[in-house]
Amino acid sequence: QVQLVESGGGLVQPGGSLRLSCAASARFFSIYAMGWYRQAPGKQRELVADIAGFNGGGRTNYADAVKGRFAISRDNAKRTVYLQMNSVQPEDTAVYYCNTVQRNWDWGQGTQVTVSS
Repeated sequence: QVQLVESGGGLVQPGGSLRLSCAASARFFSIYAMGWYRQAPGKQRELVADIAGFNGGGRTNYADAVKGRFAISRDNAKRTVYLQMNSVQPEDTAVYYCNTVQRNWDWGQGTQVTVSS
């Protein structure tokens, strides 16, 4: 079973930056389109960014709420996907998770991001 381990969250002031990491134990990690999701209290989990697998030319997509501020990337050799979060806002406060775009794997524990002054 694939394990997902998210890290890099924390408390950050509005306008600040964070870089999240997600390490996956998947043997064929590179073939999967990967996504970063978030879940705020009382809200459903939502996809905020995704990146294509190795056949997809590195294509990325972003939710409107984060477009221009967040950047997703991946290192297939390290089986890791990243989320660079810039110009964060209080509404970005949530637990952040990674998974395939099809949500193939069990969820990890997530990493808490709190944006507050």
